[in-house]
Amino acid sequence: MTVAPPAPADERAAAPRLLDRLVVRPEIGALLGAIVVFGFFSLVTDQFLSPGGVSTWLDDASTLGIMAVGVSLLMIGGEFDLSAGVMTASTALVTAILATEAGWNVWVALGGSLVFALLVGAFNGWLVMRTGLPSFIVTLGTFLALQGLNLGVTRLLTGTVQVSGVRAADGYESAGMLFASTIDIGGTEFQVSILWWILVAAVAALVLVRTPFGNWIFAVGGSAVSARAVGVPLVRTKILLFMTTAFAGWIVGSINILRFDSVQANQGIGQELQFIIAAVVGGCLLTGGFGSAIGAAIGALIFGMARQGIVFAGWDNDWFMLFLGVMLLAAVLVNNTFRRRAERVRR
Repeated sequence: MTVAPPAPADERAAAPRLLDRLVVRPEIGALLGAIVVFGFFSLVTDQFLSPGGVSTWLDDASTLGIMAVGVSLLMIGGEFDLSAGVMTASTALVTAILATEAGWNVWVALGGSLVFALLVGAFNGWLVMRTGLPSFIVTLGTFLALQGLNLGVTRLLTGTVQVSGVRAADGYESAGMLFASTIDIGGTEFQVSILWWILVAAVAALVLVRTPFGNWIFAVGGSAVSARAVGVPLVRTKILLFMTTAFAGWIVGSINILRFDSVQANQGIGQELQFIIAAVVGGCLLTGGFGSAIGAAIGALIFGMARQGIVFAGWDNDWFMLFLGVMLLAAVLVNNTFRRRAERVRR
């Protein structure tokens, strides 16, 4: 009696290799980049790894990281928000004006600025979905409108382009404890904004990979038509994503006004490009449907390490703009390579 040879194992059922599992992760390129930047500045300057140095570049990365994570969710959903930078100033101004000019308690003023932010985000999302115009154009209009509103209202109420004095308002101490306090670790002060950054990144990552809403984000970014065809609430998802970006802007604006006690009406202009670049460095594609919240947080970390590392090394700060350009080009090339490899692995 002959025994039939065992059937060959189906290679598709085999456990994926470690390299293949890593390749499908959008943030792997950013992680490698962060290791390179960390190692480079650790060797170039001793101050980089000192407790004070670590505190400085983590603080630099934290507020950028909060916004980059919010922007990354929107980009994965296939949209952009060019008003994200000026939103940080607008929310800070609303809080400051309500607390100093109207005499509101700081907590109530923060609630008012939150409502303002969410309404602007909802309006952006509704207008994009209602008109079918590119979000680039719609949010560019919002950016210009908010910029003019910030300058006009601030000058009208205060006679200058700056609002200050929030520390004297009722409720500042408790609100400042939440948004602008420091944590002593080994004799070094670390800003609480770092914890906000970690919290926002962790929540966003869980939403993306563990909830139906996360699946909707990837679906609407990959193909809006296909997503609608399988029952994904396209309009609601996109509006909520714009509101999420505005909410991130409110967090950063609240941190800034309560920490520094003043805000300039033209603050935040130009930072929207840094948010987008950090998200792209973190693995988000400009075409949508692919990306990572953790990757965006790591992209912001790279920014913080590079910006402060250049200062610690005593170099001209103009080199940072060269770094931004190189990182953007490298990230786009690396992301496209990893995406193609990931598509082959998934097949």
